[in-house]
Amino acid sequence: MSRNSGGTGLGGGLLIAGTTSDAGKSVVTAGICRWLARRGVKVAPFKGQNMSLNSFVTREGAEIGRAQAMQARAARVEPTALMNPVLLKPGSDRSSQVVLMGKPVGELSARGYHGGRQEALLEPVLACLQELRSTYDAVICEGAGSPAEINLRRTDIVNMGIARAARLPVVVVGDIDRGGVFASFFGTTALLSPEDQALVAGYLVNKFRGDVSLLEPGLDMLRGLTGRATLGVLPFRHGLGIDEEDGLRVSPRGGARESVVAPPYGADVLRVAVCALPLMSNFTDVDALAAEPGVVVRFVDRPEELADADLVIVPGTRGTVRALAWLRERGLADALALRAAEGRPVLGICGGYQILGERIDDKVESRAGEVAGLGLLPVRVRFEREKTLARPTGVALGEPVEGYEIHHGVADVRGGDAFVTDPRGRALDGCRAGAVQGTHWHGALESDAFRRRFLAEVARTAGRRFVPAPDTSFDALREEQLDLLADLVEEHADTAALLRLIEEGAPAGLPFIPPGAP
Repeated sequence: MSRNSGGTGLGGGLLIAGTTSDAGKSVVTAGICRWLARRGVKVAPFKGQNMSLNSFVTREGAEIGRAQAMQARAARVEPTALMNPVLLKPGSDRSSQVVLMGKPVGELSARGYHGGRQEALLEPVLACLQELRSTYDAVICEGAGSPAEINLRRTDIVNMGIARAARLPVVVVGDIDRGGVFASFFGTTALLSPEDQALVAGYLVNKFRGDVSLLEPGLDMLRGLTGRATLGVLPFRHGLGIDEEDGLRVSPRGGARESVVAPPYGADVLRVAVCALPLMSNFTDVDALAAEPGVVVRFVDRPEELADADLVIVPGTRGTVRALAWLRERGLADALALRAAEGRPVLGICGGYQILGERIDDKVESRAGEVAGLGLLPVRVRFEREKTLARPTGVALGEPVEGYEIHHGVADVRGGDAFVTDPRGRALDGCRAGAVQGTHWHGALESDAFRRRFLAEVARTAGRRFVPAPDTSFDALREEQLDLLADLVEEHADTAALLRLIEEGAPAGLPFIPPGAP
């Protein structure tokens, strides 16, 4: 693939939009990135603006959406802040922390953001996209929500706003598993202005189940109505545990992201209950546990659901004080205290670690001031305005471990043992006191040897005859999933048409579908 893009010297580009949120934009973008990377194309992902509580820290210490980090992995490149210049982290239904080029710059209401701040970010977002296109042969961009959100079009910097400014062809993804995909494709196109419609080059059906020949007459009719082809029908696949973006898409009493539990390596399964906190962040921390044969992971919101759990995890949250109050209101705080008194395992991660401590002084996130924690760890937490963003490494339970830190809270550990040390045994992070332990490090459970040692310790404490599988590689499982996405694109999409769009842009003469934007 040559870097031409109409003689500009920039790499080719494509925007993957969707009829709705959760239509499959993130996974389709990842699949195309891996498919291109396997062809030897130097490719990068991009999302101008992401709203997510699942984030990641790059090597240079920038915070970006986990979906873009996953897509960078699919592209076989190191993630950078250029790939997600604007990240919005909701703190309530009406406000979000704004992260610009990997660093927090303030808290804004939705009205304040869409009322002017967002529009001002178009120029730096386009500059990031241009820098990527000057470096890579192709940049696969992901949209957000739907491009037909007509109330937000004027200030859009992630869908048609970026496509128009950068002259990117657009493919719209629709989730047929939800129903109404033909109306969604037609309606999405028909609500765009003539200038925007001129860039919408085709459609991609996602999550199809059944005989595709039964769908084909509808696809032909859709082409007759819109003048645009459907460039693929991707089949539904279970078990694609790809990093999510906008939040937990399962019921708190459902499984961990549709995970399928493999038979245990030993005699018993191990049951893990994850407290489904408000504003839960980086729930992907438990994916590595769910990948272990015989480990059953559930999200819970009632105290009785902790009774049969061998391990309870209090995960990260964007609202530590709010989550603490929620645990008390639900009766989960008392259930956690009982577990600790009985010597049954509890693990807190980031905000969950802070909750397990004695006291929280928060004049930054909630501005609640001093609040009593659950008192299960000898730790006191003070929130600072400067956010800690890091990619540390260390040793835990005698095994190498690495993770990433994203937090305003600073822990003052006043007892117990360190959760992570350096190779010489000096404390780095976290606290262990009896069966209760906590750490600020996200991603620690992805370190295979440490995870096996940790689960074996939990099993001994819980009295379970669970044995960690000796050969589970979370890294290899991720690679398999990304290759599966690429296989789906290669086998079920019109890859020749996708390549033409990336290299040449949207074809001329695409028809206008009335009524257009109001």
